[in-house]
Amino acid sequence: MLLRATPPHTFTHTLHATSDPQPLRVWICSQRARSVKMPSYSWLLALYLAALTGNTDGAVARESTERNCSSTPPYLPSTAVNTSLQLEELRVQMRAMNISAYIIPATDAHLSEYIAPRDARLAFMTGFTGSAGTAVVTLNKAALWTDSRYWVQAERQMDCNWELEKDVSISSVAQWLISEVPKGDEIGFDPFLFSLKTQEDYNINLESSDRSLKSITENLVDKVWKERPSVPPDSLTRLPDRVIQRTWQEKVEHIRTQMGDSPYKPTGLLLSALDETAWLFNMRGNDIPYNPFFYSYTLLTMDEIWLFLHMERVTEELKVYLNASCEGALCVQLKGYDTILDHLKNYVSRPGVKVWIGTEYTNYALYEVITPQDKLLTSSYSPVLTTKAVKDETEQQILRDAHVRDAVAVIQFLMWLEKTVPEGNQTELTAAEYVDKCRSKQKDSRGPSFGTISASGPNAALAHYSPSKETNRRLTVDEMYLVDSGGQYLDGTTDITRTVHWGKPTEMQKEAFTRVLMGNIEISRTIFPSGTRGVNMEMLGRRALWEVGLNYGHGTGHGVGNYFGVHEWPVGFQSNNIPFRAGMFTSIEPGYYKENDFGIRIEDVAVVVPVQTKYGNNYLTFDTVSLVPYDRKLIDTSLLSSEQLHFLNKYYKTIRSLVGPELDNQGLREEKDWMLRNTEPFAEIGSSASVSSSSLTLIALAVALLHNIV
Repeated sequence: MLLRATPPHTFTHTLHATSDPQPLRVWICSQRARSVKMPSYSWLLALYLAALTGNTDGAVARESTERNCSSTPPYLPSTAVNTSLQLEELRVQMRAMNISAYIIPATDAHLSEYIAPRDARLAFMTGFTGSAGTAVVTLNKAALWTDSRYWVQAERQMDCNWELEKDVSISSVAQWLISEVPKGDEIGFDPFLFSLKTQEDYNINLESSDRSLKSITENLVDKVWKERPSVPPDSLTRLPDRVIQRTWQEKVEHIRTQMGDSPYKPTGLLLSALDETAWLFNMRGNDIPYNPFFYSYTLLTMDEIWLFLHMERVTEELKVYLNASCEGALCVQLKGYDTILDHLKNYVSRPGVKVWIGTEYTNYALYEVITPQDKLLTSSYSPVLTTKAVKDETEQQILRDAHVRDAVAVIQFLMWLEKTVPEGNQTELTAAEYVDKCRSKQKDSRGPSFGTISASGPNAALAHYSPSKETNRRLTVDEMYLVDSGGQYLDGTTDITRTVHWGKPTEMQKEAFTRVLMGNIEISRTIFPSGTRGVNMEMLGRRALWEVGLNYGHGTGHGVGNYFGVHEWPVGFQSNNIPFRAGMFTSIEPGYYKENDFGIRIEDVAVVVPVQTKYGNNYLTFDTVSLVPYDRKLIDTSLLSSEQLHFLNKYYKTIRSLVGPELDNQGLREEKDWMLRNTEPFAEIGSSASVSSSSLTLIALAVALLHNIV
């Protein structure tokens, strides 16, 4: 799956830039010319259906029904949402707080990439359901900022209460605020929804304008959102022992050791990212679509543990598991989720304390109460995130095992497409449904890890495409097809992209595909010193494309978790990712996209492993754990070097040795035959299966001599 070029909570984000199948597609019923209150069950149903169907980005691009606010009377399509009521009620709240503007981001209090339905405040206020944007409401105007992927969608979904600003920078938002807000007035924001950098950037842009930000911890949108979805009632769970090597107690002690080893001597560690707490306690939930997380914070000290969560979801069994009834260094004190701010204030008021935070995922509300500054220790990422990035032996093995079963599902899917597409009955949506169905049959399946990107022909040229009823294309043998999909399993998370053609590809398509494959191989086979940053080798994925003037506009890879998020920071190939170490898992996913024609992406997940070199020690390479063959008819072997051919054949041999037995175990004889056909070794330069030009010359001379003798 594609990766954003910046951390997911910053405004300019928005994967992988991403293939961005944002799971939350909040479809708000049409309310043109009137305000309609949806019953709570209707809202929840709409959210659920939206999460299943994906966004409508492509849909709006194909329809001409966009709003026209300059006509008389203004024209609104049936997809536009009447937002007059919520704007009126929000402005009442704004006046009560004595603010002239209010900023509404598209994230949650944990600065998550994916958000739950109850955090879709931007969608509720604007009607716009894209995954990236910022809204600002003044006492007489309202505006939305979003990037070019969503401009058409915004014109279809917003009514004429809203201006559309075609920019993504905080400086643009600030300049608009300066022009609309009177001097001396305040601009409100929810500090739980601002990262430290976001708040700093707004301050910098507003500092000389005589307008200032006002932190309001009670979200004003929530106060007018009468039917806001509630937190899921499901009980939280713990991971079974068979998928755990380190107990939560061992993890806590390991993190405390890092705290003690720090020269800055922090007394407490605040964990804000949802995957931090889930990892630390080996627990999972289902609060966020596609991600097994639950709303939580943790404050860890050298002799106390406070876990902040929704108490009603903690079973008696979990309380025993967490030692919640005792007092001591390894006893977890359970606190209400909403008490984190007050508890943190109380802790900071103690003499001699110092709180360590990771600035990338700590919201401004928590940051601003850690005062004075000598009580604060910051790093980009917390020690939990950097420790979690390196998988232990059990995590590595079970994640490999999950990829073997996932390969079986993808092979079933690709074989099914090969048989059924020529019949003319399959579409992008039926294909997306079928790959999820294949995965659901595998052991320990817990659903997809993101909304499947199923894209045919020109749709695949849109790197951020997600299929919808309006954009759905029939799959044919005349077009290339790209499928980017993944699964959640109790023992791992998967993410894989394959591009195929069931007919006769053009020479340009074959060359582009082969050069993308060359980029994938070059990163996968490279050997590098431990501690090398991914950004320093990212160009290897592009070099073969650059040689002929081609490129791609998204990230080259991202970390992958163990039954966690499909994008696991801080691993990957971007400038703000941490250096590679043995035991890290990352995707490798170069691509190429020809506008209005086709798209290519080849994505595999690989683990960083030690490698022996002739002279040096402490060197690393990648070991690919995705185990699905590439489309042979798209590979032009004449472009591949002997090393690349050897790597490809070795990879296919690995697929046979690992996936073959699993296909046998599941009784999938036809699928195994398909796999064997598609992993036949390619002729390597210098091998007995190939004949060099010099050998051909010698043969020709011998034939000529024999002819002369005769």
